[in-house]
Amino acid sequence: MLKQTLIAVALLAFTVPAIAAGEAKNVIFFLGDGMGPTTITAARIYKYGEAGSLTMDTLNRTARIKTFSKDGQTTDSAPSMGAYMTGVKMDNEVISMSADTKAIEPNGKTYTGNCGVANGAPADTLLELARAKGKAIGAVTTTSVTHATPASTYAHACHRDAEADIAVQAVPGGAGFNTKLGSGLDVLLGGGRRFWQPTTMSGGKRADGRDLTAEMVASGYTYVSTGTAFKALDTKTTNKLLGLFTTSHMDYELDRVQKSLDQPSLSEMTVKAIEVLSKNPNGYVLMVEGGRIDHALHGTNAKRVMEDTIAFDNAIKTAMAKVDLSNTLIVVTADHDHTMTINGYAKIGNPILDIARSYKDGQPALDADGNTYTTLVFGNGPNRPDVRTSIASGNANASQALHDDYMQETGVRLSGETHGGGDVKLFAAGAGKAPFKGTLDNTKVFGLVRAAAGL
Repeated sequence: MLKQTLIAVALLAFTVPAIAAGEAKNVIFFLGDGMGPTTITAARIYKYGEAGSLTMDTLNRTARIKTFSKDGQTTDSAPSMGAYMTGVKMDNEVISMSADTKAIEPNGKTYTGNCGVANGAPADTLLELARAKGKAIGAVTTTSVTHATPASTYAHACHRDAEADIAVQAVPGGAGFNTKLGSGLDVLLGGGRRFWQPTTMSGGKRADGRDLTAEMVASGYTYVSTGTAFKALDTKTTNKLLGLFTTSHMDYELDRVQKSLDQPSLSEMTVKAIEVLSKNPNGYVLMVEGGRIDHALHGTNAKRVMEDTIAFDNAIKTAMAKVDLSNTLIVVTADHDHTMTINGYAKIGNPILDIARSYKDGQPALDADGNTYTTLVFGNGPNRPDVRTSIASGNANASQALHDDYMQETGVRLSGETHGGGDVKLFAAGAGKAPFKGTLDNTKVFGLVRAAAGL
């Protein structure tokens, strides 16, 4: 009996790797919004071919993550990111609150709202716990900085759309400031100026008249609003950094590059964030989101999905080259899946965005009515014709498969494509990586990161 017990304990130790508390001085949590397994595979083929590898593919610990929310088989971004950041399973649309919180839609004109009476309580986030340990904290995104994913790192709200309320929680000393952030976020970069500026300013949405960017500057932040100013920034002399580069979300990577827009890339934002945060001798916790992957998926525009996914992967590559993995934990995952799928039996080397061509003879694959179809399709969304016709593989106009603006066909007609409820992938490398394996609920990831960082 004793022998059997010892064997069982030994097997348990082998299957559940131990983690040294506080092994990771630093944590960078990469979140590809909506980046399900099909998106990863398609982006790999798009950029590197079937046998190639994304940077995230090279991280040597992997896991499969369950993403359901407290009230939905399919989650939205708010409770899924909240699960990663707090360890709490919450309802759709809720931002980092306790499990009993009910989503209450905010005032649509002011983007403010309250939770009502006895409706939940804030749940501590990884960034708040890191601040309590004296670490530097930051969030970087290609969406609005008050959008669901970044908001879940530093704010608490009963509905994700209360973005005016979310913004004030990042402003030290101001009304509504989240005091658990201590001196405030050290870095906050992305889009979304409209929720930081009053309606009297161009594009401003704040009905309370507050200019939060001015308040942040008064609190000691360096504020930049263009890519040019951002590139000129000296991180050696910058201790608090706010960058809001667009009125709403930042532009898709494809458009940012093609149109030479004055916005930094996700890689550039990640580098400067690391440089600012690294000055703290106690270490840091940084969240980096490739947020517009999700938006392109909702739009069933696979070309922009691919480009934003590659930009996200490049940010991971840049970060890994800059940090010391002996004391830094890198985690890469997604908050949820989408309905995009790889369809048919296309031959090796066929462009992933193109019409499918048979692996047998390289000729265009045809549906039951004799029409061509693309390799990538979506389960639902707006682009479902009443009668299918053949799709051309050119790029002369948006009806052709290789055009930048081509919208893939969908199976079920909806006004917009939905999230998918499937499991997503997680990759990890560096200090404290060992326990990231198997099939995990998204709430369990919080505990693993917290333990690795000793929070």
